[in-house]
Order: sequence, then structure tokens, then C-alpha cells
Amino acid sequence: MAERIKSSYIELDDIYNEIINLQGEVSFNPEQLEEISSKLQKIFDLQKKHNVLSVEELVEIQTELSEKAAVSENIDEVIQAKEKELTTLSNQLKQLAKTIHQKRTEGIPKLVEQLERLLANLGMPNARFDIKVQLAKQFYANGMDDLQFLFAANKGGNFNELKKAASGGELSRVMLCIKAILSKYMQLPTIMFDEIDTGVSGEVANKMARIMQHMGKSMQVFSITHLPQIAAKGKQHFKVYKQDINEVTTTHLKELREEERIEEIAQMLSGAKISDSALANAKELLKS
Repeated sequence: MAERIKSSYIELDDIYNEIINLQGEVSFNPEQLEEISSKLQKIFDLQKKHNVLSVEELVEIQTELSEKAAVSENIDEVIQAKEKELTTLSNQLKQLAKTIHQKRTEGIPKLVEQLERLLANLGMPNARFDIKVQLAKQFYANGMDDLQFLFAANKGGNFNELKKAASGGELSRVMLCIKAILSKYMQLPTIMFDEIDTGVSGEVANKMARIMQHMGKSMQVFSITHLPQIAAKGKQHFKVYKQDINEVTTTHLKELREEERIEEIAQMLSGAKISDSALANAKELLKS
């Protein structure tokens, strides 16, 4: 054991001497210590400010802020570039708008002719349209045109805005004609009419039904109606009705079979009490 202690003493003494030698090589620099302490404190303050825990996260924030600062420093150049781009795009849009305006101007007489011909077939032989198109100073989603639909329903009548000049029944017929014409050019897959037949009856309703029936040859047509003439022209007939269940009103949709359809159209003709003549009339409507 004495030998082991002696050996350990020699080893420790050697280590001590080496430490003394290393200590002599250490140079104390108060300024450098202060600089390092200051940097460490600054890093700690930044981590606290930006709510991060690592230097890597601080570097990411620094990069992001540097990019934003670079943009801000060159903001005048960026604005000039964007203004130049905006001017170029504006000129392109104006040119396209002029092309659209020209095509609209050329197409209006044809549209007016078709509208007046269809309306004449719907019992409005003296209906006239004056559609005005004028280039505006602002862009719209479909050009730069201000459109005005002026309408006169009777011979010798003055033109006025469509919504002011047309009665309820006249407006229904006008809207159907417009949609019937435009749907051909727009190639719509489906179109829905919600009581487009408001204010009409008799033979006019029957003719409106034929227009919708013709539209149905090239697209799917839905028509919500209370008129038997319209309902009878559809390939399929659905009844919409409401029920109160547990103090909650629910809406139901039921496809009608042939016999149910006859009864429903008869009810539309005569009311809740269905007469034999109404049933016969319903069958006749379905055949026509």
C-alpha cells in the first residue's frame, strides 16, 4: 500500500506542476471579458425579446428582417416597377375592353331582333328594345361598358328602363326570352327558373312552356312553377310540399308517377276539389 501511495504522490505532483505551467500561459484581458459578457447579454436579451431559445432561431429572424429591410430600402424602385407593370396591364385591358365593346355594339341589333320576335310570339307584338352600350372610365369584370336596357311595351309608348316600363307579366316574358337567347351562346349545362311565369296565364303560359321545352333539348332546365301549362311540359314532375313534424317545418320533394302527375296538374287547374273536367284537361295538357 505504501508503494501505491508513493506512486500516486508522484503522479499528483506531476499534475500539479503541469497545472502551474498552464496557469503561467493564461493571459487575463479585462476588455475581452467585458466584450464577451456584453455579447452574451445581448444574445440573451434578443432571445427574450423574440421569445426564442436558441441562437439558430435568432439567425432565422435576422435573415427575415434583413430581407424586409432590403425591400424597404429599395421601395421606390419597387413602386416604380409596379407602376410600370400596372400601366402595361391597364393598356392591355383597355384594348381588350374596346374589342368587347365593338362586339357588343355589333351584336345588339341581332339581340334586339331576336327578343322582339320572341316577345311577339308571347303576346307582345309591339314590344321594342333600345339597348345602349357606352364605354365607361372604369373596369368591370366583363369589360368597360355601361349597359342600359330601355323598353317600350306598347305602340307609340316611350322608352324607359326595363324594370320601370314592364309590368310583372311583361317582365317575366322578357326575362325568359333573354335567358333563352343567351343560354344558347353561353352553352349552359343547366338553368333554373324560379317562377319565371309570374303574372302570365292561358295561351301565353303555354307558349312560355314551349320555349322552356325547346331549351331542354340542349340543356337541363328546372322550372319552379304554379302553372299547369308549365308543369305539363316537363319530362319529369316533382312536387314540393311542407310538413310540420314535432313543431318543426320540413320541406319534401317527391317525384310523381303518371297518375299522380295527372292529379297534381288537375289540382293546379281546379283547386283542392278535383273535378272530372280538370282531370280530362290535365290529361290533354300532358299529351300536347
